[in-house]
Amino acid sequence: MNASKICYIAGGGADYGLPFAPGDNDLVIAADAGFDSLEKHNIHADYIIGDFDSLDYIPQSPNVIRLNPEKDMTDMSAAIDIGIRKGYTLFCLYGGTGGRVDHTIANLQLLADLASQEKRGFLFGRDTVITAIHNTSLAFREIPSGYVSVFSHTEQSSGVYLKGLKYELTDAVLKNTIPLGVSNEFTGTKSSITVKDGTLLIVMPYKAFTQIESSVC
Repeated sequence: MNASKICYIAGGGADYGLPFAPGDNDLVIAADAGFDSLEKHNIHADYIIGDFDSLDYIPQSPNVIRLNPEKDMTDMSAAIDIGIRKGYTLFCLYGGTGGRVDHTIANLQLLADLASQEKRGFLFGRDTVITAIHNTSLAFREIPSGYVSVFSHTEQSSGVYLKGLKYELTDAVLKNTIPLGVSNEFTGTKSSITVKDGTLLIVMPYKAFTQIESSVC
């Protein structure tokens, strides 16, 4: 994946830090209270969007987009829509976990939706990164240790291959009601996760995220 253009989005969940420095071609969006996090870390927001029920005030900026509180999408979803309209295919989401559980689940659904559009999203937690893949593969360089969990987001994911991990699978079927793929382990060799038909959610430690081949936020 070409990571030359990244859309960074800060949400209003727990602030575990924002370890990124946007480049000239990148886009930074604050989703509601995510604006406070960006201000705290001295990162400029290109857009500030939300109904501002969490921020409790409306920032004084010409790039503010105010949403109706009674809407059919979350602030994070609206922020992603801006990035898509601007031509971005790689999204790094911060402040999307650690708060309300329903918001975290909504953000997992957004990862799956991005994957279904042949885009990629990464959701950053305290020490964990979550992504989704749809009918494709995710490859890692050598990672000495650490857990990685694989879940089917779609009702069924078929043609699942786990290679180079402690517990390998070949042409397997995962279902969204059976957590068969939880707590696998890296083994110090190159590894990959593939799904031929379906969408997988992948939960990994941050150190594994930094070893994904050709994809960096």
